[in-house]
Amino acid sequence: MGFAKKIILADTFGSTISHILEQEPHYDMGTAWLIALLYMFQIYYDFSGYSDIAIGTAGLFGYRIPDNFRFPYLSASVSEFWQRWHISLGRWFREYVYIPLGGNRKGIVRTCVNLSIVFLLTGVWHGATWGYILWGAVNGFFVVLERIVREWEWYKRIPRVYKWIFTLLIIFFSWQIFRLSDEMEFGAIFSFFKELFGKIRYTDTYFHWNYFLDKRLVCFLIVAALGSILPGTARIREWYDSQKERAGFYLVQEVVLLSLFVVSVLFMVNSNYQPFIYFRY
Repeated sequence: MGFAKKIILADTFGSTISHILEQEPHYDMGTAWLIALLYMFQIYYDFSGYSDIAIGTAGLFGYRIPDNFRFPYLSASVSEFWQRWHISLGRWFREYVYIPLGGNRKGIVRTCVNLSIVFLLTGVWHGATWGYILWGAVNGFFVVLERIVREWEWYKRIPRVYKWIFTLLIIFFSWQIFRLSDEMEFGAIFSFFKELFGKIRYTDTYFHWNYFLDKRLVCFLIVAALGSILPGTARIREWYDSQKERAGFYLVQEVVLLSLFVVSVLFMVNSNYQPFIYFRY
């Protein structure tokens, strides 16, 4: 599954982004949103695929490694997102930074300060540029804000679906800061957000979003969206647990996995390989 996530989905999205940037240094508003959406799914399937490959390889040698991702795009808060995303890193920061600083044992103000320090350090851990620090600060701000309001009655009454939509929007925009954080100045980040919201319009663009968004890419985006959400829902997991012991279901599952493996090899042979994003960190 990790191999398929990486080769079929993440590399397809990554190569499309590279193709867009090569073709159009200046692009229209729709293309900017397409790049942002592609990257949101690319980084998830790239890194979760990478983690799944490590978990599966370790399993071949008898080592059981816990999951590193638990469907983070199902989260209804930024705090929950970071409990589901890159769990091993979050656990490390909790054990070696957050708890030694006092954790949540010294009142709400100290708790918020500790959380802010953790997320600023998370940004620095990814890279010593202002972009990564800004990315960590944005996530830290919303985590602290959620910690303050989570016991307030008005916040509790907000339906989970609205919290989920709001969280996805925050993550969606923060990933664009992360994507451009290797730039040594804020200009590239601010320019991209201006392009997202139509504040910058170029007259020398030759290709628009509908040129890049072909039927093949639409299908991959639908698969990516459903695959990042549906398997993590309670009903699907309950159904899978009730079926997985049946011989017929097991046979179908193995045929599907073998087919995915074959298709992944074909994709790897016939497409451009995109290095794992987190090899940089």
